[in-house]
Amino acid sequence: MTTHQDTIHNDQKDYACAKCEKTFQFRSHLSRHQISVHKSCKDFTCNKCERKFENKSTLLKHKKIFHEVFKDYLCEKCAKRFGNKRSLLLHVKTVHDKGRKDYTCNECERKFTQKRGLFKHRKTVHENRKDFACDQCEKKFGQKADLLKHQRIIHAGRKDFACNKCEQKFGYKCRKDFACEECEKKFGLKSALIVHQKTVHDGRKDYACDQCEKKFTRKPNFLRHQKTVHEGVKNFACANCEKVFAMKWNLLVHQRTVHEGRKDFACDKCEKKFTQTSHLITHKKTAHEGRKDYACDKCEKEYTQKFNLLLHLKMVHGGRKDFA
Repeated sequence: MTTHQDTIHNDQKDYACAKCEKTFQFRSHLSRHQISVHKSCKDFTCNKCERKFENKSTLLKHKKIFHEVFKDYLCEKCAKRFGNKRSLLLHVKTVHDKGRKDYTCNECERKFTQKRGLFKHRKTVHENRKDFACDQCEKKFGQKADLLKHQRIIHAGRKDFACNKCEQKFGYKCRKDFACEECEKKFGLKSALIVHQKTVHDGRKDYACDQCEKKFTRKPNFLRHQKTVHEGVKNFACANCEKVFAMKWNLLVHQRTVHEGRKDFACDKCEKKFTQTSHLITHKKTAHEGRKDYACDKCEKEYTQKFNLLLHLKMVHGGRKDFA
């Protein structure tokens, strides 16, 4: 009778929830509340690694084992230790939560795992900034690592990477761990492999220009096309002549080759020099390796350069005689 009077008529609630401020008249009601409301909730957060727990006792046990015994910031998944909370959280996100890319570029939709990666991308790709200049030549770079590599290889002449099958040495070490399953081509980056598969084997060009019939595989190329071709934007003017360019790279090549007469790219097998890397690569393939990578699909003729193949197709198989 006393219990009945206290709970029903006096509205007495002696059973309080430890996780919230709610109180109950009966223990059974408290138990039902804890199971239904707080069972899946993780209201107790560790202030060192942000991991959450369902109850305080589990949180205290976690703190004692991982933060009091080791007295630093320890990753529970691989036992790696860090000096601060920020480094631990960044490690968990980039190493164990692979695939998470929370920072998206608003100009080309490319995503990054870290904010600094996004900033670097914006600065070098969209703003075309090159803040690192070589003090031995006028070449500029978007990243310090590229400048140091340039100085080491071009000016110091260092070749630190030797072939394990012959004695030839190289300035670059270019590992290509990502191989295409449909052909034998290999790539240094997984993203490059995906672009290759999409463009070469799938033939996909998802970005179509609404002003002409041209299509593009990548959004940055599509946006650049619209800006330079249809909008006629040419922001890069030569200081030595009246010529203007849509892209800074074309201006730099123009200044270096036309006004300075520079040929910075020398063949290591002969004394010939070139104004651009692409010209040096073509020279090596054709002159020293004898490669003919461009074959006509209508006859058995092969060419060292794509331009010559296209010219052959026009003149021989297309019946055109524009150069008669």
